[in-house]
Amino acid sequence: LSNDLYVTEISQQYLLASAKWGKFLAIVGFISCGLLIVVGVIISTVLSTSEQFSKLPIPAGLFGAIYIAMSALLFFPCLYLFKFSIKMKDAINNLHQDSFETSLENMKSMFKFYGIFTIVMLGFYALAFVIGSVIAMFSR
Repeated sequence: LSNDLYVTEISQQYLLASAKWGKFLAIVGFISCGLLIVVGVIISTVLSTSEQFSKLPIPAGLFGAIYIAMSALLFFPCLYLFKFSIKMKDAINNLHQDSFETSLENMKSMFKFYGIFTIVMLGFYALAFVIGSVIAMFSR
């Protein structure tokens, strides 16, 4: 790209609309994080006090810990999206170049997080497929 790249009025409107929707989605994500933590604590408490689950070979607290870990994973992309939204709105409304660049950096971080997470999950799926195939072959 050359130095002739401009953010036109239409581009600013699209970025501002993206920032508004991004802020909404980030807030919903933060609420979801909180709910996952609450559910994790409730599940840990209920399962640890239940007699029928006390016989499981897996500790009851592990189920709650999984929910809390999912909350932690969801928190970071929501934070990046929220920062993107706040900085983009500031950049467009006040014509701040630094806010614009910080906003784009946060958007990049959000996509990078989701990309790495997707690669890791695809690796787990591939591993589960291979292990499942091997188990299926030897169980015959």
